[in-house]
Amino acid sequence: MKISSTKRGFTLIELLVVIAIIGMLSSVVLSSLNSARKKARDARRLADFKQLQTALELYYSDNTAYPASVTQANISTALSGLAPAYMAAIPEDPLGGSYHYVYKTTAGGTFYCLGTAYEGTAPASTCNTTSLGSSLTGVGYSVGP
Repeated sequence: MKISSTKRGFTLIELLVVIAIIGMLSSVVLSSLNSARKKARDARRLADFKQLQTALELYYSDNTAYPASVTQANISTALSGLAPAYMAAIPEDPLGGSYHYVYKTTAGGTFYCLGTAYEGTAPASTCNTTSLGSSLTGVGYSVGP
């Protein structure tokens, strides 16, 4: 009677190496997804700005002035007159909180500034109103007529 000592299976070292490789690959994939998410949120911000710009132009066409800016920090309050007549709802920033949209208009409502910051830059806090109408600067992205 002969006893066979051949065992089939993986050694502990082989299993640890495979687990380490899978861990490294998953961390690379997750870091790639995070940058794609940031780009997607920035693309949404840009699309929101184009939608707001269209609504503001429609508002201006009907009222011969842009909505007055109540405060720069609260775009929902400042642009509440746009919804529901010109757009379904005032867009909110994808992250909320520190990345917010700002809106500012000149006295008389002839020019306006919309602003926000792309991710990785300082959050928006102001619109440069000293040169509204000619060149808009100071924030990550701004739109004017």
